[in-house]
Amino acid sequence: MINCSFTGHRIIENSLKEKLESRLSDAIEYVYREGCRNFYCGGALGFDTVAAKLLIKLRMKHRDMRLIIAVPCRDQSLKWTEPQRRMYDYILSSADEIIYTSEEYTKDCMRRRNLYLVENCDVLIAYSGRQNSGSAQTVRMAEKLGKTVYNLYGKLDV
Repeated sequence: MINCSFTGHRIIENSLKEKLESRLSDAIEYVYREGCRNFYCGGALGFDTVAAKLLIKLRMKHRDMRLIIAVPCRDQSLKWTEPQRRMYDYILSSADEIIYTSEEYTKDCMRRRNLYLVENCDVLIAYSGRQNSGSAQTVRMAEKLGKTVYNLYGKLDV
């Protein structure tokens, strides 16, 4: 069995959201057909939320899918808006497992969460287009460890 993780930007242009969700669904279905059953999401806003919501929906069709949320710290959502926190709580309550890579926020808790995602996957599905970002750092970690990376960024205008 192979494992898949996700990484991506927190901000997604509204004009791209529908196409991104469609491409992401196709990518998830592809890795599922290849034998992936464990899907690790980082629990952040943006791409992580899109991926988690899509996985929750796809589990209705694929009952053997597992959603594992890797959270960088227990108070991650402290400064989020109320609607963002409600969605986050829904995702956490729908997860098969929740992993906290740190009890509290530290300057490197996000990097440690990203490393956890990389170390626990065979395939990384990304939405990463900026070189100076956490998702770009995660993609570089995955490539350095020889993981397969599918980056959906830039493939949405096709």
